[in-house]
Amino acid sequence: MARRKADAPIDLAQPHALTAGLIAALRCPEGKEQAFLRDAVTKGLRVRVTAAGAKSYVFESKVNGKTLRQTIGNPDAWTIEAARAEANRLRVLVDQKTDPRDLERQRAEAAELARLEAQARAEAEAQAQAARALTVGTAWARYIAERRPHWGERNYADHLNMTDEGGKARKRLAGVATKPGPLAPIMAMRLVDLDAKAVEAWAIEEAKTRPARVRLALRLLKAFLRWAAAESDLSDMVEPAAASAKKAREAAGKAKPKDDVLERGQLSAWFGAVIGIPNAVTAAYVQTLLLTGARPGEVLALRWEDVNTQWMSLTIRDKVEGERQIPLTPYVWSLLAALPRRNEWVFSSARAISLDPKHIKRRERYHAARGTAAPVGDAAQVSKSGRLMDPDEAHRRACMVVNLDGLTLHGLRRSFASLTEWLEVPAGVVAQIQGHKPSATAEKHYKRRPLDLLRVHHERIEAWVLEQAGVRFDAKAAPASGLKVVSAA
Repeated sequence: MARRKADAPIDLAQPHALTAGLIAALRCPEGKEQAFLRDAVTKGLRVRVTAAGAKSYVFESKVNGKTLRQTIGNPDAWTIEAARAEANRLRVLVDQKTDPRDLERQRAEAAELARLEAQARAEAEAQAQAARALTVGTAWARYIAERRPHWGERNYADHLNMTDEGGKARKRLAGVATKPGPLAPIMAMRLVDLDAKAVEAWAIEEAKTRPARVRLALRLLKAFLRWAAAESDLSDMVEPAAASAKKAREAAGKAKPKDDVLERGQLSAWFGAVIGIPNAVTAAYVQTLLLTGARPGEVLALRWEDVNTQWMSLTIRDKVEGERQIPLTPYVWSLLAALPRRNEWVFSSARAISLDPKHIKRRERYHAARGTAAPVGDAAQVSKSGRLMDPDEAHRRACMVVNLDGLTLHGLRRSFASLTEWLEVPAGVVAQIQGHKPSATAEKHYKRRPLDLLRVHHERIEAWVLEQAGVRFDAKAAPASGLKVVSAA
């Protein structure tokens, strides 16, 4: 066969043994979009050329009655022998009634699936690492935000105070910073590290200085861990019983029941001591505590608007019921009427407080009857809120004078309940005056005593306490001049 001239056109109607020169000379005939040069050596192998001059090896055949045309690659990248080998491989698949395009599609899908699985594993590992790095403080913030609607103000405040970082300036002690809350050291820990051993070590260290606070902290921490164990994204990272470990509980110790209480025979000494407190507001405050049986904070929060002289009642802001009304008994009314009315608070505070003349005379009569000297002068604490602050120190010093060390302000509330036993006052009456929750079904759902009925018992309690204390007081004598306004300066 004569050699084809280099510039001679290629007869595309006939197969040719592919060569590099032949492929280089291949052109697309005018008027056509593409043309094919068939290989005479390998059945199905073609070289396609487009009108733009682009060339590629292709495999062409019939599969399942349809034309299959599969691109193999660019002649610049594939040798003729490699293209023939690939064409032979594709022809074997076609002979087996397999469409190579399906295999390519399956291979691409498998590669994409593998890529997605690898991406999912990487994301899961990143999430796992982030979860392992999650701190107790972050989970705690989410916990209190979610549970806040179900808590009272006191419970919410406890959760904040327990984790407070401290270091803030104290309102009442200049230059002194607040201490971190008991749970503050735990907040920086990873949640996955908060196990029984970690809680035990924390409890042992914190209980050295504040075991009572640690007991409360353990209760809050226990509830937090139960909540976290029920959260799908946190359950694998927590040990629900970490705060219930025996050693942690033992480190915090058991709460001892408070037993500081005034006995009947101690009333005279106690009244003598507190009537002699130089600060008239503090003296009135602690006596009001004993004779109303109210909580210390409830009495401190009394405003003048809570004192109803028409119906002789006191409105107490109650942590149980919201508020309650109790009788304004004669002696307590005489104490309040003698106080200066310098702002909204009944038990107010300023730089200097002038004693009411009636209070001075009553105190002098009391000490004259016992042959003791009445203290002179009057000191009061400075309060930005205008309300009496920290009266317990003055009360503590007064109690030490008469050997009643350890009697707390809350102990006066216990004393009220205990002293009523001498008069056999119904327990429900005492509970309603003190703001305790009813304990019996009848008390809870049926009995709600009116103010006048409470007054019958409450005035009898007050008269008996004053009698035992040797305090002379005429209940029928109304306080002279009533309430009065003084300068706050």
